[in-house]
Amino acid sequence: MNLPNKLTIIRLLCVPVFTIVYLIPYQSLGIFIPSFVVLSTQLSILDVVLFCIFLLASLTDYLDGYLARKNNLVTTFGKFIDPIADKLIVNTTLLLLASSQDISIVVPIVMIARDTIVDAIRLVAAQKNVVLSASYLGKAKTATQMVAICILLLNNVFFDYWGLPMDQIVIWLATVISVVSGIDYFIKNRQYIMESM
Repeated sequence: MNLPNKLTIIRLLCVPVFTIVYLIPYQSLGIFIPSFVVLSTQLSILDVVLFCIFLLASLTDYLDGYLARKNNLVTTFGKFIDPIADKLIVNTTLLLLASSQDISIVVPIVMIARDTIVDAIRLVAAQKNVVLSASYLGKAKTATQMVAICILLLNNVFFDYWGLPMDQIVIWLATVISVVSGIDYFIKNRQYIMESM
């Protein structure tokens, strides 16, 4: 297994680790989580650990693709597992944040629906031996999602001091970009779906 694929597997493994760390009932188990204040924002060690796990996953997302292209290490396995790992870490985190009411449940619903539609279009195109690459809007969606999640995991640190809900602003921006990129993707590739109507 080459290095880019190993990085993708690390991102995949971050999903269950993140989920377990997030969901452990620390208070019920009598586990005390130390916390501290940055400017006016309360942060716990747990917040920092979750942020670090997600940041690691996000960095592998950038590195695996970069290394695969640079060193000509693109593989069928990598093409298969990379988008799965991306969606799992992002959508799992969004669902957990929604379960804690840090974000609206509408956010993951919209984003998962968009991803499902785009994946369906890619599947139809693949059956016709057409490979559909990610658009710039799709990449902007992913980047905005990851930035928003990082800010959310750190309790809107720094921005909270100024009374600016940057975490909510960026996550809703990511949701809007997700919808726009999904519509753009459908319009540009609708021939693969409409031709048999």
